[in-house]
Parts: sequence; structure tokens; C-alpha cells
Amino acid sequence: MRIATKALIASGGVAAALLGSAGMAAAAPNTDAIVNTTCTYPQLIAAVNAQDPGVAQQIESNPMAVGYLQNFVASGPEQRRTYIRQAQGVPQIVQYTSLINNVAASCKSF
Repeated sequence: MRIATKALIASGGVAAALLGSAGMAAAAPNTDAIVNTTCTYPQLIAAVNAQDPGVAQQIESNPMAVGYLQNFVASGPEQRRTYIRQAQGVPQIVQYTSLINNVAASCKSF
């Protein structure tokens, strides 16, 4: 198992879920919104908090999850695609598909 995948599982996968689950249930995943987002970490976490305060609290109380999400936001589109591919290998992430789509669509409002 890759170190990155182990880190995702160790962090509960919550931050990874926000990055990697968009479209997982679909035949052809569409991750364009989150890959190309110009939202900052504060905007993303505010959008998560508006959609699901419990998930936002899980992220903010886990330094590994915060770091993962901050690194994602600081990365360019190609590196973000790599993060997403790694996250998509974690079965626990599927439950967050709807949340990530909503966050990607709304984070610029925060």
C-alpha cells in the first residue's frame, strides 16, 4: 500500500474525500471543478462547514487532514489529479461524493 494511501486512511480520509470523490460513482468521473478550483483553504473549509459542519470539524481537528487539503489547494491541476487518483483508491471516501460536488460549486461564495 502506498504511503500516501496509508496517510489518507490514517487521517480518516475526510480531506481526501473532499478532493477525490467527485464523480466516483459515475462511469466517467468528472473532477474538473475541484481540480481547477481557485478557492483557498479558508474558502473550501467554509464551504464544507456550510454543507456539513460535522465533516468540517473532523477535518479541522485532524492536522494530517488539514495539511493534505492545504497541500492540495497549493498544488497545480496535474498534482491535484495525482492526489485525486490516490484518494479514489480508498473505499471509505465514496460517501463524500455529493459533498465534494457541492463544495466545488460553492466555495467561491465564501
